[in-house]
Amino acid sequence: MTNKLAAPYRLAALKLIYLQGCVALVAAIIVFLGWGVSAGLSALAGSAVAVLPHCVFAIYAFRYMGASRADQAYASLKRGNGLKFMLTIILFALVLKHFPVVLLPFFSCYVLALFTGLFAPVFFKH
Repeated sequence: MTNKLAAPYRLAALKLIYLQGCVALVAAIIVFLGWGVSAGLSALAGSAVAVLPHCVFAIYAFRYMGASRADQAYASLKRGNGLKFMLTIILFALVLKHFPVVLLPFFSCYVLALFTGLFAPVFFKH
């Protein structure tokens, strides 16, 4: 059961993920047009490795909010962060082991998606 107080925070996190996904998709399209299919798919894979764990974190971590649910909120945030970390490791392992990846576009789009999250406060106003 989720808390109504958590809804605005979950929405803000999902907006950030949407922004990361859009920036990563545009970057993957640019790489695809400039360097070809293999590099474009690698860039898309790097974007997915960055964005999907953040999506899981946002959905899972922001379930509870408020002083009466502080213990639940803390536990949910911890579990969400742990899931994000584990999913990132699993996605890296799966992509790098099972797909022919061009490393420069893969890691470039991964880092670009992460940096989009760092600079998101510039784009969002309260």
